[in-house]
Amino acid sequence: MKLVIATRRSRLALWQAEHVKSLLQKLGHEVGLLPLSTRGDELLDQRLDKVGGKGLFVKELENALADGRAQLAVHSMKDLPADLPPGFAIAAILEREDPRDAFVSSKFSSIKGMPEKAVIGTSSLRRAAQILERHPRLEARLLRGNVETRLAKLDRGEYDAVILAVAGLVRLGLASRIRSRLDPDESLPAPGQGALGIECLASRKDIADLLAPLADAAAATCVRAERAVSRAFGGSCTIPLGAFAELEGKQLRLRALVAAADGRRVARADVAGDATQPEALGELAAEDLRRQGALDILK
Repeated sequence: MKLVIATRRSRLALWQAEHVKSLLQKLGHEVGLLPLSTRGDELLDQRLDKVGGKGLFVKELENALADGRAQLAVHSMKDLPADLPPGFAIAAILEREDPRDAFVSSKFSSIKGMPEKAVIGTSSLRRAAQILERHPRLEARLLRGNVETRLAKLDRGEYDAVILAVAGLVRLGLASRIRSRLDPDESLPAPGQGALGIECLASRKDIADLLAPLADAAAATCVRAERAVSRAFGGSCTIPLGAFAELEGKQLRLRALVAAADGRRVARADVAGDATQPEALGELAAEDLRRQGALDILK
């Protein structure tokens, strides 16, 4: 059986799909790609939280799975809503790339070195809120488009710096653009950031079985905990929410936050528990955030 992978058309998405294709070919499978344009790729002048959130990047790919044009879809896990539509499943989460955020600038080596009113670009409410919490003198401004588009806008001087995912820059061979990698205490990553997931129809156990060799158990444990926090608060990118889990032996440590968009109010949780129960730990973190007024903050 020839496998067809549905993917977005951006250079990064195609890299991700080609990466999975090559892993499957090494296992002896015949694999092709089905590049598709998604609504999220087309609405480049609007904030995602205003036009429908993360689902804008996946609906067309899921349609291709549903009608049989493709058997797999490859996603960055941070782009996937926490709850998939009925009938779909994540069959494998791959080994994770560096999950941190990257500071990129031609003028400055760090956020701390930026002067008052300097403009920092990001498409993420989570990143903007954390920047403004620590550096209220800066201006966080919307920056949409693929990685190359964002870097081009930076290079044209439209922004003094931009924040991007380390993983995307590394995968595109652009790691040299990174001036600093932001520690999770400085910029808590999005749930699933740096991890690739492979989606298929929930009914296709045959597909799930052949993907099993690609799955990374440690990455899956961490991402499941992070996504459980997101799910507890609605599971979309319409809210400034970060979550980052790390395995420490048989224990799992999970840090999470929700913030007001302007960074003036932030609730943080830092919990640890049994690594075999990642969703329960995610719920524990979410409960801690609720106790600190997270729901009021998000209003």
